[in-house]
Amino acid sequence: MTISARVKQQMESASWIRKMFEEGEELKRKVGAAAVFDFSLGNPIAEPPAKFHEVMAKLLQEAPSGSHRYMPNAGFPEVRAAIAAWLSERSQRPFLPERIVMACGAGGGLNITLKALLDPGDEVVIFAPYFVEYLFYVDNHGGKVRVAETTDRFDLDVNDLEKVLSPRTKAVIINSPNNPTGRLYPAEALARLGESLRRASEKGKEPIYLISDEPYRQILFDGLVAPDVFDAYSHTILVTSHSKDLSIPGERIGFVAVGPDCADAAELAGAMTFANRILGFVNAPALMQRASARLQGVTVDPGVYQRKRDLIAPALKEMGYEVAQPEGAFYVFPKSPIDDDVRFTHLLLEENILVVPGAGFGRPGHFRISFCVPDEVITSSLPGFLKALESTR
Repeated sequence: MTISARVKQQMESASWIRKMFEEGEELKRKVGAAAVFDFSLGNPIAEPPAKFHEVMAKLLQEAPSGSHRYMPNAGFPEVRAAIAAWLSERSQRPFLPERIVMACGAGGGLNITLKALLDPGDEVVIFAPYFVEYLFYVDNHGGKVRVAETTDRFDLDVNDLEKVLSPRTKAVIINSPNNPTGRLYPAEALARLGESLRRASEKGKEPIYLISDEPYRQILFDGLVAPDVFDAYSHTILVTSHSKDLSIPGERIGFVAVGPDCADAAELAGAMTFANRILGFVNAPALMQRASARLQGVTVDPGVYQRKRDLIAPALKEMGYEVAQPEGAFYVFPKSPIDDDVRFTHLLLEENILVVPGAGFGRPGHFRISFCVPDEVITSSLPGFLKALESTR
């Protein structure tokens, strides 16, 4: 066999998101793109804010000599200082530039964090439903995934978490607002989680790290504000990107911030910097680093996505689907009207509707709709959603 057996197995069991996307491409070739309603990919549709274009134009005009050379693996010192200052103001905590590492998106940030933390066999707990790439990221660095469940309303279930924590647990990953549910974990839920991790850390004599994956933090609806995860637990590592809030996923820019009260914070930041180098990222893109320093707190208008949520979620409920109202991001995660969510996604496919089965996110019996699509795609798809539902009755 030419390729790694492990990679071959992973490719065969890879993301349902990509599988449905590929089926959609074939369907578009057959019936035409206008006749296909593709809700498979979470690819932001909003254009970057005007401020982003202003900053980019100014940076290109200024462009001092050496602007595009290598810099320290953790990123430009002045960029890290700007982000530390912004985080300090937002959270009223003293973030240090030395504990900020610029990363190639949140995916790059998660990989350097896990590389820095994990020895072979160490365990990382994730909550279902989860972003499927977590499975591969943990495996990349010799870790083992343990899955804790959320409630029927997709709230953190601390009781279930405590069943899967073990002496080998090194970290817990949370994602809020959540992909695929759109659930924003409230401060009370984070406080319960923090207390559980404190007890487990004291019992095991070693800190369990909380990794908060927050690329959707600024895409919130109905006036909601995301609670500060650092209020809930001291051994916290923030990983984020500007893929969603600035709508620039192709630019691959994000950062990791080690919390001011985190155990071994300086050593952790150093290990992540080293991991940035040896994993081949080397450094985050230079131009985008400089842009991000001037764009902290800037975001696309979340109202663009709230309007789309309000087009699809109430309509599905009126048809008879069981739908939890998304509070952020751009996903809705309805319950499948039949137990076999994969089969139901194929019933939708017969109506030229592409969604992703919940099995791909560790929560069978549901399906994910990514509503970052033109409004007319949503409205034109509704008769097909109704027909597929009626076919199950």
